[in-house]
Amino acid sequence: MNCALPNLASDYPVLNLFWTISEIFLWVLWFMLLFRVFGDIFRDHELGGWAKAGWVFLTIVLPFIGVLVYLIARGKGMHAREVQRAQQSEEAFRTYLRATVGTTGSTDELARLAELKNRGDITDEEYERAKAKILA
Repeated sequence: MNCALPNLASDYPVLNLFWTISEIFLWVLWFMLLFRVFGDIFRDHELGGWAKAGWVFLTIVLPFIGVLVYLIARGKGMHAREVQRAQQSEEAFRTYLRATVGTTGSTDELARLAELKNRGDITDEEYERAKAKILA
């Protein structure tokens, strides 16, 4: 049985390995950039349908030139749009938190009312009125 593995290491020098790894890295970088450009094209609400179609067509037909032209023409706006989307996301999250914390506050008030009722500090009628006011 002849094993070909020892010959494989001598047939592929270190410099070729370096170039192969560099090529793989550049391809991964290229695809990341391409997906970033496509994401920006489709997330931009200011671009119309024909403009989006034109940019997509340009980046598919002439990928390197299309992406470079897009980065030159709309590169600064990419960052501004990304920051705006992040701020909108953060504001939506903060609004959700405010609504959730507000609900927790009413839960605490109901717990205090139940404690007052159990101690006998307020009557059942007062408890029901206060509870209806909190839940309303």
